[in-house]
Amino acid sequence: MRIPLFSLLMSLFCLFSCSDDSKNKSIEADAAAVVEIEPDIRYGFDYNQYTVKELKIKRGDTFGAILERNGIDYPQVYEVLQKIKGKVNVRKLQLGKPYTLLFSKNDSIASPKAFIYHPDNLGYSVIQLRDSIYGEQVNKPIRSVELQATGVIQSSLYETMQNSGYNVNLTYFLSDVYAWTIDFTRLDKGDRFKVIYTEKFVDDSISVGIDKIKAAYFEHRGKGLYAYEFETDSIKGIVDYFDENAKNLRRAFLKSPVKFSRISSRYNLKRRIAYYGRVKPHKGTDYAAPVGTPIMATANGRIEKASYTKGNGNYVKVKHNATYSTQYLHMKRRKVKVGQYVKQGDVIGWVGMTGNTSGPHVCYRFWKNGRQVDPFKQKLPEAKPISKELKKQFFAHIEPISNELECLSFENEKSTTLAMN
Repeated sequence: MRIPLFSLLMSLFCLFSCSDDSKNKSIEADAAAVVEIEPDIRYGFDYNQYTVKELKIKRGDTFGAILERNGIDYPQVYEVLQKIKGKVNVRKLQLGKPYTLLFSKNDSIASPKAFIYHPDNLGYSVIQLRDSIYGEQVNKPIRSVELQATGVIQSSLYETMQNSGYNVNLTYFLSDVYAWTIDFTRLDKGDRFKVIYTEKFVDDSISVGIDKIKAAYFEHRGKGLYAYEFETDSIKGIVDYFDENAKNLRRAFLKSPVKFSRISSRYNLKRRIAYYGRVKPHKGTDYAAPVGTPIMATANGRIEKASYTKGNGNYVKVKHNATYSTQYLHMKRRKVKVGQYVKQGDVIGWVGMTGNTSGPHVCYRFWKNGRQVDPFKQKLPEAKPISKELKKQFFAHIEPISNELECLSFENEKSTTLAMN
């Protein structure tokens, strides 16, 4: 049987055409298989799989109200709260703080699958609301970086720090180090400083505060004052600052009754309080610190009072000798009793908010000859010198730090040393 030429040509055309079409489809399929969406993992979830809502806590918002507003009924809210109990605390959401809701793109259910709360830069809370409910508090890793700061005073230390781009809180740390030797309210133009310190960061860029000052040099009215950090009591964790000759910069009393704190209000007989609309003297020095922070006796002595009053809250008074006494107010709880002998650095209570106070701190009051005075303006006896053995350790400790300090110039430029602790 003979096939017409026209039919043969058409058959061959269709054969090659189909072959090319299937080949193109195969290439397209292969290309589609190669193109894959890179996972966008955040907080343990692939954000590509979710519709993301970024919101902030509004006045009156509660965890339950937020979930109910987004399609989760109260019985399920109660179930979530029971399963995350003791793991994540969402009972007190802070006004203005951000939170995230994740809605699954591949789910017909309109309610969110996860709730992520960001109360601060240090961490976040993750709650999975469906498909195996769980809650987790995640703390971000903190990196401690060694930094250097130098400057020349033009008006004030604070403005110099600010204009040079440093963390302005370094001002308060420096004033604490030199609290017994320099009056930072009376600096002169031309005074200058060098500081080696460590600052804490999360996410490699967000500062969460100054950690400590390792060494400093402050030139005030032509006189240079060195300060080197050194631990004198490893058991109690007492850290002091010494000059280049191992002489303690503080006096016989610790400069602060709490570690890792800042002065939030100084002794000031002319302090004006807006709330009262009048001058109300403040005869103590306030050290802000979290509730539960241990409060230490600043010098050896005997407990003279350990009681509670409406204004002071829980408080302790220590008599050190015939001249000096100290008092510690607003404690959460006292640890000592009247008549008990305590040594410098012993814990006598914990920071709280009892009595008349608007925030957690200890009000430290200093008495001289029965009168309350500013401890930083008294000519107090010097601290007991360190032992010969400790002095050897001190000089060995400061040698490399001293060399680093000497190499710094007084330029108003910020320099950093990427040295991790």
